[in-house]
Amino acid sequence: MPQTKPIIAIVNVVASASIDQKLDLIDITTKFPDVEYHPEQFPGAVFRLKNPKTATLLFSSGKMVCTGAKSQELAETAVSNVVKILRKGKIKIKKDAVVT
Repeated sequence: MPQTKPIIAIVNVVASASIDQKLDLIDITTKFPDVEYHPEQFPGAVFRLKNPKTATLLFSSGKMVCTGAKSQELAETAVSNVVKILRKGKIKIKKDAVVT
């Protein structure tokens, strides 16, 4: 019986990032009603994007975790877009996010 090689497809990239400052998650959810934040259940806020279709977890420490991207490049784009959107909403973010 001939052996076949498995087909591997990347369908979900998870990326960690940091903005190196504290975030006020309550302020973020006030300014962005679509951001989900239930601190009694989970310590992070969920910021969903439609393009690229991802969910980025925001933590008060300034750490971020982006899930759902199809590639590393899309994960980096998503994190960058989240920071841009937060800045447009008058959330003060000094540095761009560093994806690790």
